[in-house]
Amino acid sequence: MPITYKKTVAVLDDNCDIEEAEELLSWLIEKPKAKVNLKNLSHMHTAILQVIMASNTEVSAWPQEQAVREKMQWLLNVDTHSTS
Repeated sequence: MPITYKKTVAVLDDNCDIEEAEELLSWLIEKPKAKVNLKNLSHMHTAILQVIMASNTEVSAWPQEQAVREKMQWLLNVDTHSTS
C-alpha cells in the first residue's frame, strides 16, 4: 500500500498514484493538523501534490533521494536556505 495512515502522519512510500489522492484528501480533512512523511517517496501523481498543497499540510520527513527532495521542496515553496 503506497500510503500508510498512522495516528497523525500519512506515510507515502515509493510510487503514489492518482487512486490514493481522494483517500488522502478525506483523511487530511478529518485530521487537519496531520502531517505527511515523504521519506521513502520516489514519485507522486500531481493530484497527490495538489492535495498536500491545498490542505497546507506540513511535511514531517522529506524524500531521501536528493533530486526528489529538491523538487518537492521547490514545488511546495519551501525555503531551504532559511537560517531560522
